[in-house]
Amino acid sequence: MKMSSEMLTLERFEEAAERVKEATLPTELVYSEFLSNQTGNKIYLKPENMQFTGAYKVRGAYYKMSTLTEEERQRGIITASAGNHAQGVAYAAKRYNAKAIIVMPTTTPLIKVNRTKSYGAEVVLHGNVYDEACDKALELAKEHGYTFIHPFDDLAVATGQGSIAMEIVKELPLVDYILVPVGGGGLATGVSTLAKMLNPKIKVIGVEPAGANCLQESIRAGKVVTLPNVSTIADGTAVKTPGSNIFPYLQKNLDSIITVEDEELVVAFLDMVENHKMIVENSGLLTVAALKHLPIKNQKIVSILSGGNMDVITMSSVVQQGLIFRDRIFTVSVLLPDKPGELYRVSGIIADVNGNVIKLEHNQFVSTNRNAAVELRITMEAFGPEHKQQIIDALTEGRLKPKVVRTNI
Repeated sequence: MKMSSEMLTLERFEEAAERVKEATLPTELVYSEFLSNQTGNKIYLKPENMQFTGAYKVRGAYYKMSTLTEEERQRGIITASAGNHAQGVAYAAKRYNAKAIIVMPTTTPLIKVNRTKSYGAEVVLHGNVYDEACDKALELAKEHGYTFIHPFDDLAVATGQGSIAMEIVKELPLVDYILVPVGGGGLATGVSTLAKMLNPKIKVIGVEPAGANCLQESIRAGKVVTLPNVSTIADGTAVKTPGSNIFPYLQKNLDSIITVEDEELVVAFLDMVENHKMIVENSGLLTVAALKHLPIKNQKIVSILSGGNMDVITMSSVVQQGLIFRDRIFTVSVLLPDKPGELYRVSGIIADVNGNVIKLEHNQFVSTNRNAAVELRITMEAFGPEHKQQIIDALTEGRLKPKVVRTNI
């Protein structure tokens, strides 16, 4: 039966929290000793990356689907998504035996496209960012009479997402802060609105990529604004315009917004893999990267890990960049006389300080006088910044004048 009464009420949140259990896995809080020690707070992770569909989006999609009439479902469901909402809608549509058409940006990771198709949905690739895909979805909905489900600017969808806050407060009643990723704002709307209903003292902080901070700019302006462009590796939150229907709730219930740079997400990915053995996509890592920006101590903080759908090519690139940012892979250039034994001498210096060579590039044409100098570029593994400096110092003591250059793996 179609619901006509207002969403985002405690009654609706309670209903959604029960209904989404039909389509979700329990994601109990994970205490992070590593992040707690780093920040001086008690950090808990809400691992929505462990859901059936790899993200929290199934909550809002499933609850929204349950509120539609049978006629609305049988017309066919259409939506636009960078990937996670797509899978949520496709999964929910399958459960309700409804046709699903998903418009996704052409930049969507392959894993998200394939998993969406695996739930029986028809995928249309269009545009470079979510906003362009959304325009196409609305066009197709009008043309074919499909029922459109907005990924974030929908109060029923936001109500479903708010079930996360219900679970957090039930498990950790004395939570002080909840950090929530922000793309268009649906998750932040549901979580912040319900959290304030349950306990007005809870601080809810939205976290956006610095290259896609549409909500931050909108709140500054006091109205919904559209960014001229977005640029971020957090594809799930690469949104130009926040939702207009949900914007008043965000203005009222979010305590602040933090933005993080892409480089911080890269390092956060390594932290999660190495310390928690978890794969979390870049958008889901926003709340982990934001922890270092909080000027607070001795607080109970929950970071919502919104999703874990990352393709292996992206994963490989992020790992490599993370190792470079952490000074665990680096490249130096040294100039050597072009004569036998020089390469052996260099490798011996590196070996003596436990450096591990992973790539060598030998350029004989760096100088017109090959006897004077040829260039050797050495890419090495180190244990971290101190070990990297130890290797550089050893090469310097060997009269090699090492110069750190950009690493290309």
